[in-house]
Amino acid sequence: VQLQASGGGLVQAGESLTLSCEYSGFDPDNYYIGWFRKAPGMVREGISGISGSADGTYYADSVKGRFTISRDFAETTVTLQMNSLKPEDTAVYYCAAREIGSTQYDYWGQGTLVTVSS
Repeated sequence: VQLQASGGGLVQAGESLTLSCEYSGFDPDNYYIGWFRKAPGMVREGISGISGSADGTYYADSVKGRFTISRDFAETTVTLQMNSLKPEDTAVYYCAAREIGSTQYDYWGQGTLVTVSS
């Protein structure tokens, strides 16, 4: 099982960025993919997620209305579109997978750094 997050970078406040999580090695219909972020000195925060069939999504209040998660089954990719970025969105972003029905994320990708300047 592999997940690889990419797309991070440096942007100014108000700008947009798209993160991608490419996954392989498991049946996507049976796994929930989540996005997390970890800012310096802060606890890891789960910010978004999408179900195996892509008919269920989750957004933390901190990103609701600004971020959109989507799933491309053909490309085995989960995308996180981030709009209206704020300096407080600065963090290392990770994608992870858990089997549907489980609460434990078993598989994690490496992080991608997002830096939002004011």
